[in-house]
Amino acid sequence: MGVLLSDHASSVELRLLRYQFSEVRGDPYDDNWLVVGGTVTTPEGSWSFADPCLLTGEAREVSAWLRAVAAGTVAVTGPDAEGWLNPDTWFVEPVLAFGLADRDDSEAVIRVHLSLEAAPPWQQGDDGAGIYQYVVEVRMDTAALIHAADQWDLALVSFPAR
Repeated sequence: MGVLLSDHASSVELRLLRYQFSEVRGDPYDDNWLVVGGTVTTPEGSWSFADPCLLTGEAREVSAWLRAVAAGTVAVTGPDAEGWLNPDTWFVEPVLAFGLADRDDSEAVIRVHLSLEAAPPWQQGDDGAGIYQYVVEVRMDTAALIHAADQWDLALVSFPAR
């Protein structure tokens, strides 16, 4: 179970797979890394990734952010003065992040930033896009955003902070 962000052209499915370390080590930081699996489909191609890129507390921010977008309390952000796309919500590991590209009364365009291990194969390495600069945009209505947040929260039940 995870979260599916999708529209007619692209999709990003994120799943919480496991803790990075199965045994509790007594370090609240190391004990709480979650391996996130992703399957991404775009007009450019499809790929998958699995990476320990979210702490348990950060994972809880994902559904909170989706709910805030659904409620209309997240501002649309565009490129900065240098043309860089900066996410609204980012985490310790700069692998996954989220931003709001556009919205109207019934829909929002979610910008999923995929960097490093989550980037598509053709964007990895020294010639790839900079951190947070490869994005997949998906248009979703309010009900779909709330459903995605609910699914993410259900998945989080299996991964309490340790």
